[in-house]
Amino acid sequence: MPSLLQLVAEELAVPALPQVQAFARYIAGQYPDAARGVLFYGSCLRSERLEGQMLDFYVIVSDYDAAYSRKWMATWNRRLPPNVFPFQHEGLMAKVAILSLEDFHDLNRPSASAVSVWARFAQPSRLLWVADDHSRALICTAVSGAAPTLLNAALAFTEREVDVLDLWQTGFQMTYDAELRAERKDRPSSVIEFDPNRYVRLGLAALRHTPIANAYRGDKIHILPDPQGRIVQERERWPALRRNGKLLTIARLAKAAFTYADGIDYLAWKINRHAGTKIEIKPWQRRWPLVAALFLVPKLWAKGAVR
Repeated sequence: MPSLLQLVAEELAVPALPQVQAFARYIAGQYPDAARGVLFYGSCLRSERLEGQMLDFYVIVSDYDAAYSRKWMATWNRRLPPNVFPFQHEGLMAKVAILSLEDFHDLNRPSASAVSVWARFAQPSRLLWVADDHSRALICTAVSGAAPTLLNAALAFTEREVDVLDLWQTGFQMTYDAELRAERKDRPSSVIEFDPNRYVRLGLAALRHTPIANAYRGDKIHILPDPQGRIVQERERWPALRRNGKLLTIARLAKAAFTYADGIDYLAWKINRHAGTKIEIKPWQRRWPLVAALFLVPKLWAKGAVR
């Protein structure tokens, strides 16, 4: 069986549609002194539907000071990563998140204080632009931490034996519950159903790297005796992860009011798309996006449009 790192490297190397490849090169060109790699992920990768959609990219940079001409932007990216910006290129739209190589590595591992990065990169992604082979190796290593982190969390909350796809389902449901999300409740299942063979293959490789010991027997994952108490440790950290995830969502919305042009319109678009709502942004909300977001999110949360 190929190693986890081999599987991740092969997946990252799969090309995307030409328009998306060109968009990635354009984004990298906006950070000529800092960009080390551009990753594409999310629903547009799975569906290959681009028109009228918001594509998702991460730019991995050498460091934040090299990425920005304004010091305060580097400071906020360092204190509350990532910074997120809107981009347009050749008729396509995207939101682009900026992380340093160091933060990207750390946020894909169990030591991360929130789930947002490793929850996304446990799913398929593509490395569409990379500065050099050394950067490619570092990014592949960083991404390879995401699936074991997610599956280790799921192992702590399952029965003594479980199907590998059910384990992924548990893990994704846990991460969706640990953030404010506008997606439907069936979103974790739809992510896995897009390519179940991928999740079986990657899952079996990733399970060899989880702190919680397990074994694949027949068609089930069996959780082995845990004398070191790693299951208890994993369970005990989840209340803080859920709390941090929701608080970080609100904090990032507040930051986006200063860093993300038309961020309140993007928030409304995303919630309408995933939750089936019909939010219309008023002129005063565009003038005061931070105030609007702080009023809008709790209201939608109470209605169940975000969770």
